[in-house]
Amino acid sequence: MCFMHPLCLIISALSAIAYNIYLDGRKSVRFNLIYMLPLLILTAILNPAFNHEGATILAYLPSGNPLTLESMIYGLCSAVMLIAVIVWFSSYTAVMTSDKFVYLFGRVIPALSLVLSMTLRFVPKFKAQLHVVSEAQRCIGRDFSEGSVLQRIKNGITILSIMITWALENAIETADSMKSRGYGLPGRTAFSIYRFDERDKNALVWLVFCGIYIISGWVTGGYYWRYYPTIKHAAYDPFPISFLLVYLLLCLTPVIINIKEDRNWKRLRSEI
Repeated sequence: MCFMHPLCLIISALSAIAYNIYLDGRKSVRFNLIYMLPLLILTAILNPAFNHEGATILAYLPSGNPLTLESMIYGLCSAVMLIAVIVWFSSYTAVMTSDKFVYLFGRVIPALSLVLSMTLRFVPKFKAQLHVVSEAQRCIGRDFSEGSVLQRIKNGITILSIMITWALENAIETADSMKSRGYGLPGRTAFSIYRFDERDKNALVWLVFCGIYIISGWVTGGYYWRYYPTIKHAAYDPFPISFLLVYLLLCLTPVIINIKEDRNWKRLRSEI
């Protein structure tokens, strides 16, 4: 989101898609083809249709407005950025469970971490409960896909009412449960299966190094890219190239870690 350099956007998008495919397999491929690809095309088309900045005029639209090369490239890059953000957050929801979030921030910001963890897990729980309620309503002939239009609307409102009631009751029960367990009280201990070991230290050092190096590249103009009125970018000298390489390694870090751990797991199983 911060770097509009086309190579940074391509690296981020491809790395996100690769990691998402690694996590979800065929489901991720179907998701990217059905939803992300049309969104990419639509976003890339909309920008040059409404944005007419740029010095390189390729043609004129029926409305008389110019179609510029710069607006087309900017629209495509904006579309790639949008896809990358969505896919990265899709991977985040698959990896970052509520217990991990509470482990990281439970002692620092206990109330906020609980609210955020509940928010993050609300959508998948809501979808699962909606499926259960819909199946139950279908068994008694009251699903929103059956009957006349008026009856479908009535059944849909009934299901929505059930879901809202369930969501409110679930939130109250969770809050009461956490309060009864003393969550957020001073001196309260918490059990966790996670430990900050040597691998975490190494990963943290690597992330800090990449962060500092990338920020240095941004401050010194290594990721500079201008779209309007004409395209202008930083020269491809050794230092800007090194910034892009570090950015590539940072984006591929999740994939590399998972592949390495999978190989170690297979090796350990083979030795049993």
